[in-house]
Amino acid sequence: MWRKNHLKIITKEKDEEKGSGKKAFTSVKDIQLHLKVVVLLTTCFMIWFLFLLGFSPKRIQRQLLSTTAAECRDNFSVYVYKLPTKYNFDLLRDCSNLNIYTDMCPHITNNGLGKTLPEMGSSWFTTHQLIAELIIHARIQNHPCRTEDADKSTLLYVPFYGGLHVSSKFREPNYTVRDALAVELVEYIQESKWWKKNSGRDHFMAFGRTVWDFTRSDEVADFGANKLLNMSPVQNMSVLLVERHPWEGHNQYGIPYPSYFHPSTSSEMVEWQNKMSYMDRIHLFSFVGAPRTGKKKVITRDRVIKQCEKSSDSYTRRSTFDSMLAGCIPVFFSNHTAYSQYQWFLPSDPTTYSVYIDIERNHTISIEEELLKIPKEEVERKRRTVIQLIPKLTYAHPNSTSYGFRDAVDIALKALSDHVSSFLKPS
Repeated sequence: MWRKNHLKIITKEKDEEKGSGKKAFTSVKDIQLHLKVVVLLTTCFMIWFLFLLGFSPKRIQRQLLSTTAAECRDNFSVYVYKLPTKYNFDLLRDCSNLNIYTDMCPHITNNGLGKTLPEMGSSWFTTHQLIAELIIHARIQNHPCRTEDADKSTLLYVPFYGGLHVSSKFREPNYTVRDALAVELVEYIQESKWWKKNSGRDHFMAFGRTVWDFTRSDEVADFGANKLLNMSPVQNMSVLLVERHPWEGHNQYGIPYPSYFHPSTSSEMVEWQNKMSYMDRIHLFSFVGAPRTGKKKVITRDRVIKQCEKSSDSYTRRSTFDSMLAGCIPVFFSNHTAYSQYQWFLPSDPTTYSVYIDIERNHTISIEEELLKIPKEEVERKRRTVIQLIPKLTYAHPNSTSYGFRDAVDIALKALSDHVSSFLKPS
């Protein structure tokens, strides 16, 4: 039988809010507290659908993951450009100034995973939400499909730490200075013989920030972005971002925000999935947000407390992935929070793992009433699907090549290679 649970509203400080001047979580103690709220208590960003249904956890079957040898299982190879270090590793030397809001020095350790969280286990780290480019670089460096032969490679990866660089220049008023390193990088790559072979169409970059940080426009107020993705040569490349442009990002592909869990083996992954399968869910739904300054944001938050939140400075949030990692069923209010962003990682039918509520058409709709209408069996199916998706949304530990499941990097490389191969196939 259904039980109508009370509603729990939880607030948290967003990891980073432009203009707020607030610090992200940097200490182990803070992160552990955050994990208890977001992961262990399964609180979710925006509205996350948590049902205490009384159904048997045995209905959620254990997902079996095979052991993988440290060899390439796919029909592609990836070459990593040996860039001058000023485009990546040299930037890390000034880690305290990589982000105008946060000291990134603790977060660049362990190839971008951050400091360990021993109380949570060997697979847990204080990973910053905007650090994906370091993790991806480390994963590809150690990937079984990596090749040293650029002439025979399917993909050519340009390991530019552009996200960390742009965030260090947000307050630079001179556009020429702000854009300088990105412009130099593009000019450098264009001189490569491998670029000239296909005009860069088999090249890609990966960034841990949103598209808006690389597409400065005269049509909107300047908040510190550069022009990297507006440059013509970059339009030929593929770009992986934690948030793509929903309707203009023809060469952009959304990748998951990194969460705190980075397993090295399939057994660690299965253990976590089983734990989430059997966890009691004591709340119908939860909201995780933060008080904001500024008239617009205050109004938005006031409305959220009464009902729900619409998108603010960007469509996506890391909390989406924190919550799915915790086995939560996401409830979305915009198609661009996930559906148009992460098509490589999520089922094509969003009804199999999520709930969509269109509050734009009906401002008086009751979220609680809408969620209580969903049959128990459908909730069970959705939750099973979410838990089965966890490996694809996770970044495996970069030091592991035999982790036994396809993580976010594996999924992205395979999808990207398929795209490039079909695009360059002779007619």
